[in-house]
Amino acid sequence: MMIGRVIGNVWATRKEDSLNGLKLMIVQRMDSVSGESLENFVAVDCVGSGIGDKVLVTTGSSARKALRNPESPVDASIVGIIDEAKD
Repeated sequence: MMIGRVIGNVWATRKEDSLNGLKLMIVQRMDSVSGESLENFVAVDCVGSGIGDKVLVTTGSSARKALRNPESPVDASIVGIIDEAKD
């Protein structure tokens, strides 16, 4: 899992049928120690996050399990919104 911040969304006029009804969000990965911003990637939103939210993202087969559809062409899913992180 990784921590990131939602910085935008993706508008798609057409997408794979298993992705219909799902929001695609642009997430900027953050270094959990320094807070430095790293690369951006697209993730499916499972929890109703919005732009500016700090989120918890899972990748790989765990991302597909979060959608409850192991056949979806998904590699990253937002599975939590972080209110506060404690060291």
